[in-house]
Amino acid sequence: MADFPDAGKIQQGFFNEIIFPQCGKVREEVIVGSQYGVDVSVVKLQGGMAMAMTSDPLTLIPHLGLRESAWLSVQILANDMVTTGFAPMYAQFILNLPVSITSQDFNEYWNYIHKYCDDIGIAITGGHTGQVVGQNSTVAGGGTMITIAPEADILTSNKAKPDNAIIVTKSCALTASSILAMSFPETVKSKAGSEIYDKACETFYQTSSLKDGLIAAMASEHFKEVTAMHDVTEGGVLGAIYEMAAASDCGAVIINETLPIREVEECICNLFEIDPRYVVGAGSMIIAVEDSKKEYVLKRLKDNNIPATVVGYFTEKEKGKLLITDGDVSKLFHYGLDAYWNAFYRAYYQHWK
Repeated sequence: MADFPDAGKIQQGFFNEIIFPQCGKVREEVIVGSQYGVDVSVVKLQGGMAMAMTSDPLTLIPHLGLRESAWLSVQILANDMVTTGFAPMYAQFILNLPVSITSQDFNEYWNYIHKYCDDIGIAITGGHTGQVVGQNSTVAGGGTMITIAPEADILTSNKAKPDNAIIVTKSCALTASSILAMSFPETVKSKAGSEIYDKACETFYQTSSLKDGLIAAMASEHFKEVTAMHDVTEGGVLGAIYEMAAASDCGAVIINETLPIREVEECICNLFEIDPRYVVGAGSMIIAVEDSKKEYVLKRLKDNNIPATVVGYFTEKEKGKLLITDGDVSKLFHYGLDAYWNAFYRAYYQHWK
């Protein structure tokens, strides 16, 4: 039997063996159900409409900040939803809080949850809130976001096709680099310099890919160049491409030298000895697009000040998932545990400040 990883998200083998075969009653209105590498589920409604849903953990990291924690809680969920081409409309939040949190702190945290949802246009429709003895994790519960849109226009990450070009927005390692810098400011300033530290902090609020997905897909304008999208979470840009290929039953070819890694992300990742291609990078979006029309999507993104790069293409499944580096071909892997976690705790236990 497949076993849990040391930490972090479960991997494909565990999902396919244990979870996927046991998902309750089979209902015909479920168009897209639970699937490895797929960000949302989709349920058919009447009148040509469908309901898309996504769930993720909520973040509460006191040393990072209550505002920043609320930002991550809302945006990570919204990033998943916008892979449909549509913004989320409704949200439910389950908060299992540590007993150490004060009502004043919670009020600040919740005010920001409300603000960020209101900014996007999300109605908070319910949930559950309580304190839990022994809760010392940075995961403070979970949330679900929902949107309703025309069934024919909803994208899912399992719809990529062979010969689709693969576009990556922004840079690898956005989340990992910004959180590590903000968590260990004195060390980062000392070892990497104040300018790198300041730039890393500035990128924290680039960890939303809502604009990326809406501009790329332009569902309201019925542009059809984009076939699928997937946001970048644990496993980084290369992990997200691997998941998207697996979900779509495709292979992939990635040109390593084209992967976008900005100086600030590269510098922080070098300091913490992690590979920026494989660490959590919320804020970047993986976009599969018809190859002959990729320039239209790139132009839409760049016209809206969203950096975007073509890094490869999807292929037939039997060709495999490949990474080409300086002309050398190797297999593309999904390594499971995101190296960000080990880097964070290694720095913490070494008393980095």
